[in-house]
Amino acid sequence: MKGVILAGGTGSRLMPLTAYMNKHLLPVGPYPMIHYAISKLREAGITEILLIINAQSAQMYAEYLGSGEQFGVEITYRIQEQAGGIAHAAALAEPFVRGDKFVLLLGDNLFEDSIAAEASRFAKGHESARVFLKEVDDPRRFGVPLFDEHGRIIRIEEKPLDPKSNYCVIGLYFYDASMFEIIRKIQPSARGELEITDVNNAYAGMGRLGYSVLSGWWIDAGTHASLREAAQKLEGEYLEAGDTNGEDRKADGAEE
Repeated sequence: MKGVILAGGTGSRLMPLTAYMNKHLLPVGPYPMIHYAISKLREAGITEILLIINAQSAQMYAEYLGSGEQFGVEITYRIQEQAGGIAHAAALAEPFVRGDKFVLLLGDNLFEDSIAAEASRFAKGHESARVFLKEVDDPRRFGVPLFDEHGRIIRIEEKPLDPKSNYCVIGLYFYDASMFEIIRKIQPSARGELEITDVNNAYAGMGRLGYSVLSGWWIDAGTHASLREAAQKLEGEYLEAGDTNGEDRKADGAEE
């Protein structure tokens, strides 16, 4: 499998921190936010990674990540010229994916669980799409899955006033290359963007959408409060692992 990380966007909810720096380069605990996305994919054995970024931050990404060699991965960069939604950004990965299965990860989604076992099963199996869910206190803020009597997802509702479950869909997805054909068929939403929920609902409508549930913590680090929470959790984890200054481990799982 290959990895695609979306790390563009304006980060408007994190202003003024993001006035001059992309949010995925902001420090979270001992490392920049983007470090953790790279580490999660590397831990899962995914070493070919496409990073989709905006032009304003390209130099800073290159300076920190370079080719990815020091992290044990190979990084390719692609510029998203204008915002058009998650599915629009994901469509830019088609030449990179070249028919393979891939992980699509939003760079501001930080989580505890390893995805290694799930990635291995998906790579070897016949599924076309898989989303990851997390039980939350207030699902009305997120995309919420609706299940049938057999526990299968039949639809995902965006920010419903009356959620039918306490689960939300997080910014972590597995797809095969059929995803790009689906993107070509969906229409922009009312806000003028190609929505990833529409892609997932297309798979759900065909009975081809699997799911996994995270057991550990998950944070969408897109606000000041969630950024602080993520920093506390990750700093605690790295201290427990004996990494007190960021020098003991260049990257989780990186080869020396």
